[in-house]
Amino acid sequence: MPQSICVSGCLIAANTQSTNHIIIGSTMKPIELNAYYTLIAATIVLLFGRVIVKKVKFFRDFNIPAPVVGGLLVAAIFTTLYYSTGITFTFESSLQSTFMLVFFSSIGLSADFSRLKQGGFPLVAFLIIVSIFILVQNFVGIGLATALGQNPLIGLITGSITLTGGHGTGAAYGDTLATKYGIQGAVEMAMVSATYGLVSGGLIGGPVARRLVNKMGRKPLVETSDDNDNSDSYDDKTFEQAHRRRLITAESAIETMALFAACLAFSSFMVGYMKEVAPNFKLPQFVWALGFGVLLRNALTGIFRFNMFDRAIDVFGNAALSLFLAMALMSMKLWQLAGMAGPMMIILLVQTVVMIFYAYFITFRFMGKDYDAAILAAGHCGFGLGATPTAVANMQSVTGTFGPSHKAFLIVPLVGAFFIDLINAAILDRMMAFFG
Repeated sequence: MPQSICVSGCLIAANTQSTNHIIIGSTMKPIELNAYYTLIAATIVLLFGRVIVKKVKFFRDFNIPAPVVGGLLVAAIFTTLYYSTGITFTFESSLQSTFMLVFFSSIGLSADFSRLKQGGFPLVAFLIIVSIFILVQNFVGIGLATALGQNPLIGLITGSITLTGGHGTGAAYGDTLATKYGIQGAVEMAMVSATYGLVSGGLIGGPVARRLVNKMGRKPLVETSDDNDNSDSYDDKTFEQAHRRRLITAESAIETMALFAACLAFSSFMVGYMKEVAPNFKLPQFVWALGFGVLLRNALTGIFRFNMFDRAIDVFGNAALSLFLAMALMSMKLWQLAGMAGPMMIILLVQTVVMIFYAYFITFRFMGKDYDAAILAAGHCGFGLGATPTAVANMQSVTGTFGPSHKAFLIVPLVGAFFIDLINAAILDRMMAFFG
């Protein structure tokens, strides 16, 4: 019996037997797609997902986001190709990272301090709820890992390291667990676990919120066409309505791109700078992009009286979100998930069930048991298992049907993208020191 959890295609097991399809898949050189072809593929995935959602009532009824539907179906097609022919695809990863940074920059650039004050107590309450869930998530992981005869630290990998933390946190802590604590294949396990979380978080958020909203007796909005809407007015609540048309100009688009470029440049500089001056202080690049976006927006509007073109920020942010999710999901190697060892799969499935019940009974109830609370529950499912972009996509899929929730779209991006990473890091450092 191997002493470490084995992930097919990622970890080297003690067993020497391999099936033919794994041999084929591991020896055939992958087809590499550059940035241009990656972008084309992502847009096709998005369009494919939107068509499927419109045609299949099941996806509409359960508010599954179009990027999740399209990405999973394309990933399934790639998996079929892998098993049948050994063909695999490699996409340009830098493009995916760029779109993620643009999305988080859009959150920061939309965060006017006057609006942030509106968060008030609900923001603090939500932060407390999700912080408690980090502890629940880790104790569930550690408890199950111990019960299944595994190293307790593996429970952290299948806990908040990858589920709340995502791929970035998983890579950082996976390396530490491998080098400092001797967990073989920790990085690979972290990547597979984070990928599972991204998928499951995108699948459960919509159905959870849909059930909560239906119990309230709230009816879906009557669809109206705004194809001829040339109004110059802007409603700051439209971010959650991704399909609404916005009137923008070439000048405003150029100004907005300059703001995004400034956020990305600053975040890149700070990551390199912090590596030199404080190597132990690890903050993901998207946090720097979001934080600088907040400062830039409020400095320009508050000090220089610059008129921020929120509609353009909105359009670019939503487009970046959709493209990021499409790229992330179409790049998945589902055969790695299928090859997960029993203990790891059991822990992740239990974590998914725990997330559903926690969002349904705790997040919803303690956030007010109203429509906003239901949208917050959908968002919590997104970043509690996957990532903040997944949370936003979950919420957009519900608000697109039942109406906007400004409160949820104010709270979730800030908590999921900024505050929770700091709290998660503090909790993980103490738990790793105790159980390690």
